Amino acid sequence: MKLKKYIWPVVGLFAIVFSGWLLYKELRGLSIADLADSFGAIPPGDWFLSALCTLVAYAALAGYDRIALLHLGRHVSWLFITLCSFTTYALSHTIGASVFSGAVVRYRAYSSRGLTPQEIGILVAFCSFTFALGVVLLTGLVLVIEPEITERLGDVVPEGLSIGTGYLLLALIAFYVVGSWLGLRPLKIGSLTLQYPRLPIVARQLVIGPVELLAAAGIVYFALPEAGNPGYFIILGIFLISFSVALLSHAPGGVGVLELVFIMALPDMEPADVLAALLVFRAFYLIIPFLIAIVILLLFERSQLSQPDLEGRQDEQRGPQA
Repeated sequence: MKLKKYIWPVVGLFAIVFSGWLLYKELRGLSIADLADSFGAIPPGDWFLSALCTLVAYAALAGYDRIALLHLGRHVSWLFITLCSFTTYALSHTIGASVFSGAVVRYRAYSSRGLTPQEIGILVAFCSFTFALGVVLLTGLVLVIEPEITERLGDVVPEGLSIGTGYLLLALIAFYVVGSWLGLRPLKIGSLTLQYPRLPIVARQLVIGPVELLAAAGIVYFALPEAGNPGYFIILGIFLISFSVALLSHAPGGVGVLELVFIMALPDMEPADVLAALLVFRAFYLIIPFLIAIVILLLFERSQLSQPDLEGRQDEQRGPQA
């Protein structure tokens, strides 16, 4: 158990070091002045659009929790869901799930609203599955529409195989929808039982998951210059690949991994411009939300600590009256 406790932080650290070394080789000719020029070249309108995409992405993340609660048949206020979801993702995206699990944050928050540990476990799994559905759906569409995108990452996958993989991913989504429509029996994978949600819930999943990813990719897209820009759909595909690799690496915030994949996949663009766009993404999607989330978390814990005192005073007032 002790070894298992440390293995993922070690994997994340190795991913950061290895990616950092490869990234250094790609950017060793880059200067701070080049990076500053790239920041200065981003028009104010594109800064605004990147910020707007951030708001849409985090609103969609709140939708993850909302859909999961609908699936559980539990009612929690929209404001609480939004604050809980925002705090959860801002912390786990930046620090890394292996260090500060989103499950821990959600358990602390939703248990205060009467949800049982089992319900919270289902909620966490459901949110992760909604994200995975969005990744699979959009990746399938990208591979079918832009199969040559795999050439940007080493040209090791034939175009025909890319299209076939895309249709396979879309078929998996179709199977999930049909399973919900027909009300098939739950899928059992080992000790895990996956219950098909109702069709209206599935429809919401297939909207909110892609919306969050489309908006997050838009942060990078709008921060990139027009010169050499392959278009939004290609940027989306690269984002899906890089973000998935970053999550699998367990590197906190995907440090180094995200940058390496993007720079390798955009050889026609200046590395300084790509790096500047990714720093905009990190500022809007990771760093600023992380700082806000710390404040929200501290305020929540303060409110939780004050509740026993309030209940104690109420009991004292009831005592003499009784």
